[in-house]
Amino acid sequence: MFHFLPAPLIGILASILMLLNILLWVPILLGASVIKLLLPFKAVRLLIDPLLLRIAEAWIAGNSAWMRLTQKLDWQVSGIQDLSPRQWYLVVCNHQSWVDILVLQHVLNRRIPLLKFFLKKELIWVPIMGLAWWALEFPFMRRHSEAYLKQHPEARGKDAATTRKACEKYALVPTSVMNFLEGTRFTPAKQQRQKSPYQHLLKPKAGGVTLALDAMGEKFGAVLDITIVYPQGRPTFTQFLMGRVSRVVVQARTLPVPEATPAPGQSHEQALRETVQQWVNQLWADKDALISRINANKNTL
Repeated sequence: MFHFLPAPLIGILASILMLLNILLWVPILLGASVIKLLLPFKAVRLLIDPLLLRIAEAWIAGNSAWMRLTQKLDWQVSGIQDLSPRQWYLVVCNHQSWVDILVLQHVLNRRIPLLKFFLKKELIWVPIMGLAWWALEFPFMRRHSEAYLKQHPEARGKDAATTRKACEKYALVPTSVMNFLEGTRFTPAKQQRQKSPYQHLLKPKAGGVTLALDAMGEKFGAVLDITIVYPQGRPTFTQFLMGRVSRVVVQARTLPVPEATPAPGQSHEQALRETVQQWVNQLWADKDALISRINANKNTL
């Protein structure tokens, strides 16, 4: 509707509408969360949790509305026809931009249960949004380098405990556990620093997926593998708000949940870790080839 406006004005309008949508839904979200906090009983949780999800879905629908008003986007989406909001999903995706989150929410809202992202612990201090993520019980994780973890192995255990605690709560109501396997947004500099073997991706990290499967693997009905491509190049959030992204390609595929069969003398945890790492490596090789095909033929899915 407002596509005719200059890019800076579109950016201002989109920012205002996004903020108003936040200010509308977050107080309602927090109010319901306080009730659950004050009455920590399973019966109350079973009543309040679905309400929180409906509020979050309405918030996401509001984001989709302001995006339609301010963005002239060509969405090319496939693979989401047979999804169900009544099934537990483990969702994995490549990560290029903060825009990825809006894209995933827009495409998957009300098709599957609300996405629960694993967030850096520092993000809890983001004004308003940190409280909203807390209310929706997004797990807040501390991220440490491998060098730090070697010196402080107890830190690795704390994140594992956080993941298991969150997943225990997710077992009560259908949930989509979301994991960006790269752990951070792709940039050529990070790719070079990692010596990544992939052309379009950073090295995947299997730890979060392994913990989620260990905690609630029997609940997941499927893995939902998402690939996002911006044919014009990776946008910043500001570029997106200003309407400078004209096309988004999203491909989804539903995969069976990986299962581990321990070898003689091998623990289930060790077998699961090795199985998931092999599975993730193959998944990422397939995804890298898919992105190459999409970029080579930008007029088709």
